[in-house]
Amino acid sequence: MNTFVLTNNSTGLAESMANVINRVQRSLVLVRNGQMGAGAGIIWRHEGIILTNNHVAGNGRLVVYLKDGSEYPARLLGHDPNIDVAVLQIDARNLPTALISDTRDLKIGQFVFAVGHPWGQIGYVTMGIISALTSATARDRREIPIIRTDAALAPGNSGGPLVNAVGGVIGINTMIIGGDQGVAIPSQVANSFLEQLLPSRVEQEAVGAMQAN
Repeated sequence: MNTFVLTNNSTGLAESMANVINRVQRSLVLVRNGQMGAGAGIIWRHEGIILTNNHVAGNGRLVVYLKDGSEYPARLLGHDPNIDVAVLQIDARNLPTALISDTRDLKIGQFVFAVGHPWGQIGYVTMGIISALTSATARDRREIPIIRTDAALAPGNSGGPLVNAVGGVIGINTMIIGGDQGVAIPSQVANSFLEQLLPSRVEQEAVGAMQAN
């Protein structure tokens, strides 16, 4: 009879992965749209900047729920339907931000985790691999890089993070195709849109210093 023995190394790995997921869940939010139900979002900057999907934000009254259950009305600062990204802001500070990872060196076969609220189940985690690194043609004819994964997604995962094995956000989950393949917008695409929409903290501090002088 085969017996599985849990070694110190495997115990340490399990604890490490649990800590990784716990950190990701702290920066995960629930985004509720009065007209279109609910999806997920990611705390991108500690001053209340949240990224989600454009189709999650929609056009209704937006409310964001943090992990501790507190809720805030959210403002839509900008959106791009071509990459299905929206930027929200809530009046909260010192929030636990996500760790954003460089996605230029992704490889097919890497382990990934999807975190979101599938079918309204808060903070659920699924695991898979990167199935393909490809692109899609947006409505404005741009070629947009996308990440495809076999990590299970469902309604409620939209706008939530796709993360690597160390908890770095590599993408924003956006849709399911073919019944069993998830699609995520790479984090650098979302971050590029955010940087065009809002000045970085460094730029803000520089402007503040000039105004003070």
